[in-house]
Amino acid sequence: MGTMAKAMVVGAGGGFAAVSAQERPVPEPGPGEITVRLRASSLNYHDYAVVSGMWGPPEPRIPMSDGAGEVTAVGPGVTEFAVGDAVVSTFFPTWLDGRAEVVGFATVPGDGIDGYAREAVTAPATSFTRAPAGWDHAEAATLTTAGLTAWRALHEDGKVKAGETVLVQGSGGVSVFALQFAKMAGARVIATSSSQAKLARLQALGADHLIDYTQDPAWGETARRLTGGRGVDHVIEVGGPGTLEQSMEAARVGGHISVIGILTGVAGPLQVVPALVKQLRLQGVLVGNRRQQMDMIRAIDATGMKPVIDSRYPLDALVDAFRHQESNRHFGKICLEM
Repeated sequence: MGTMAKAMVVGAGGGFAAVSAQERPVPEPGPGEITVRLRASSLNYHDYAVVSGMWGPPEPRIPMSDGAGEVTAVGPGVTEFAVGDAVVSTFFPTWLDGRAEVVGFATVPGDGIDGYAREAVTAPATSFTRAPAGWDHAEAATLTTAGLTAWRALHEDGKVKAGETVLVQGSGGVSVFALQFAKMAGARVIATSSSQAKLARLQALGADHLIDYTQDPAWGETARRLTGGRGVDHVIEVGGPGTLEQSMEAARVGGHISVIGILTGVAGPLQVVPALVKQLRLQGVLVGNRRQQMDMIRAIDATGMKPVIDSRYPLDALVDAFRHQESNRHFGKICLEM
């Protein structure tokens, strides 16, 4: 049986003009599956790339990798969730634990498979985890991509310790979460931005040092000076080729650079010598696995932290939300609610 639910669909090849509202079936849950009444999603650069047509889908696709809502039905054999549970989706529904074996986005909702820009979905129970206690659905939806990327970079790959120094770039979703998780772990944070207003907000969230990179193009050297010449332990590198040189300058010997974003482009000259001389560890980060998400949510429940939400849009206003993201005026996460 099952029912129908509203979904936003982007046509083959992508583009804002190719987005339309449609109806999609919501089947009854089979063995190991749950049905979720979706209430929220949040926007990421990866979603923007799909919907805008930068990396448009080869066929019509329901976009959005992040989804949160409540369980409305459980299939046979599901014991982890009950009707009424608040849940949040996972970026890699098939990567439950252990080392990564998934290449690219073929299994990722909103890219290789249909995502969460819709009012209901039936999926394997392992495609979701519990949401943090006391968070609303939009808050929970920020975790799937941005939250887990920052958590994994610092805790799994970086093994961040109290007293270490973390450098975060800008005020997008990943960077703000990295600032919050770093402070939660007792680390010091150096934050960069091109906006004085945004730097003030980063300071209010706990950033210990602020750098305006438009006034200070050699900010890597400044960051190193702020650590007494030693260099920072972890860099959350979301800029890509245009910022990597300064990130390597900022890092300590044996430092850890999480290569996450491509905001300055996908290619550029790579100075190999600083990486060799300083024995840097450059780690590509593509979100994380389900067990890591559960670890992150346990930490959130223990500390009571809340995400930073910039704005909330109705599902129908998906394109307006992406135009706001494109303007780069946002601070923290832009969410959709349905």
